[in-house]
Amino acid sequence: MDPLFFVALAVLGCVTGFAAGLLGIGGGMILVPFLTLLFTWKGVEPALVVHAAIATSMASILFTSVSSVRAHQKRGAVRWDLVWRLTPGIVIGGLLAGGAVFAALKTGWLALFFAVFVAYSALQMFLDKKPKPSRLMPGPIGSGAAGAGIGFISGLVGAGGGFVSVPFMVWCNVALHQAVGTSAALGFPIALANTLGYVWSGWDKAGLPPEMIGYIYWPALIVLAVFSVLFAPLGARVAHHLPVKALKRVFAFLLFGLSLYMATKAYQAFF
Repeated sequence: MDPLFFVALAVLGCVTGFAAGLLGIGGGMILVPFLTLLFTWKGVEPALVVHAAIATSMASILFTSVSSVRAHQKRGAVRWDLVWRLTPGIVIGGLLAGGAVFAALKTGWLALFFAVFVAYSALQMFLDKKPKPSRLMPGPIGSGAAGAGIGFISGLVGAGGGFVSVPFMVWCNVALHQAVGTSAALGFPIALANTLGYVWSGWDKAGLPPEMIGYIYWPALIVLAVFSVLFAPLGARVAHHLPVKALKRVFAFLLFGLSLYMATKAYQAFF
């Protein structure tokens, strides 16, 4: 592996691992734009570059989420009752997105979907809208439907779902630090379902470079996994010392910037 490519991936792994622990977002919201840039530099075919970035990002969340959730669990911030309620729907939505829809979408549409949805999530967080005091998490059927939506959307953009699940749980009056910790736990079933889908849908695709298993660029995955796992506990530790409003603002500004970058990739793909 090119030493400069390795260093870039290592730094990216450290940053995304820290962000995963801090914000419960799995790191995918940061990984996808930067992996798109790095894979373009490495010469990955333009028609595959966003697919490879999304799939590799999601696969790395398998490792990051475990490290992050252990750190949050030590502080009692994981609502396991919500994890079990949302997970069945998440698995169904993730398999549908990663295995059926992902391969059919062109690069431009994937980048545009990423940009629009992340910008919307950032706006909701930035405005800090207060939920009604009486609003609660839905029952089993409603939670299953919400989980399916989280898993499906996450599969299309290669993220651990925190950019959907954290605002959703906060909207249902779950405390922000618990929402972040619970989102970290939800990252694993989201990543597992979608990773299987990416491998399956890209397995027989012609023209893939030998470094790719399905749509996953495995050398980058290894480097990202090692360094993100090391830094996720640090992010979780910092999260429990930041005020709620500051945490929301960090989340929002991060997402706004990444949304803008992916919007430019969509524009380039279309024009």
